[in-house]
Amino acid sequence: MPERKPRKDAARNRAAVLAAADELFARCESPEAITMADVAAAAGVGKATLFRAFGDRTGLIRALYEARLEPIRNAVEEGEPPLGPAAPPHERVSALLDAVLCFKFDNRHLALALEGTGSDSPYQAAHYARWHRTLQDLLEQLPGFTDGGFTAHALLAATRADLVEHLVRHEQADREQARARLAAFTARVLG
Repeated sequence: MPERKPRKDAARNRAAVLAAADELFARCESPEAITMADVAAAAGVGKATLFRAFGDRTGLIRALYEARLEPIRNAVEEGEPPLGPAAPPHERVSALLDAVLCFKFDNRHLALALEGTGSDSPYQAAHYARWHRTLQDLLEQLPGFTDGGFTAHALLAATRADLVEHLVRHEQADREQARARLAAFTARVLG
């Protein structure tokens, strides 16, 4: 049986909800302050529409986060070097970590909201598992790496949203400073 396409109004509502949520999270001081009622009002839909489409607040945040990550995912899976599959593993590791860090800088409040949902471990999230698996595979292609799994966890820890938030708020680090620090750290780890 072929998969049904969503109705036009459902697709339009979903796009409006994602755009409204994106805007609200981008300009909020605290991600916890954004409620489903806020998103519904900003999108011009009823709360029932939100719950039907996303299940709960965490489902909405995940959907928005995944939509935002899609360009990076596509670049890693099919893109040009340094992220794409044709690049040497050493370059791809650095490029992937840089892309994830930049994503977290650009989507800091959304990433904090997702990492702070408390519904499950951030290490069990689909996006984390994907980045971890990709990094582990790349690391294990490098000479001398026998525990790519742990090293991938350690490198990804340097891109956590709560760390990015700390660097921005408490250390006044900007995006380029954080990128340079991560590149230097990654180079030391990779040897």
